[in-house]
Amino acid sequence: MVGLLNIGSLVLGLVAWILPVVSLIRVTKHWAALSIMSLSACAISLFFQIYYTYHLVQIEDWAALMDTMGAVVVAGTVLLIVTLLLNAITLIAYRGKKAK
Repeated sequence: MVGLLNIGSLVLGLVAWILPVVSLIRVTKHWAALSIMSLSACAISLFFQIYYTYHLVQIEDWAALMDTMGAVVVAGTVLLIVTLLLNAITLIAYRGKKAK
């Protein structure tokens, strides 16, 4: 069951990137809701990784922690930066525009 946290984190990370891209491709009046959902998916994805790390600490799997923490930090950083950039681009694109 705990292994699903990594899959959930990956899926939510992809959702966090796809929603602003969809908002940019299709002009919609719900772009703000899509941005909020995107940022929420990013936050939940990062929470899943934090919770998985907590699980590894609880079971004292130090080898797994040492092997994966570098990749987790890089992936989390990339997820956060790209999500913020995509949502900032969406905000700039929709500032002052009206949906069809």
